Amino acid sequence: MTTQQELIYNDLKERYQKSTLSKKEMAHELGISYSTIDNYIAKGCGIPNYKKLGTAKNAKVIFSITDIAEFLAQTIKVTA
Repeated sequence: MTTQQELIYNDLKERYQKSTLSKKEMAHELGISYSTIDNYIAKGCGIPNYKKLGTAKNAKVIFSITDIAEFLAQTIKVTA
């Protein structure tokens, strides 16, 4: 894990006090709507890896904060 990933991971872990985020929380972190998360899931791109809990079409989706930190570290530009 890079330093930037660690910083993001620690921030998420401290703010949410858990190891996974819901679609709603993920949408908040990315600054996009809940429905955009659904669109990205359908397209298979634009979001971190996720796990679907169940086989139903509307099964709960969760995102590991480790995967979120990796995704954000690769997509966010940091300027000094």
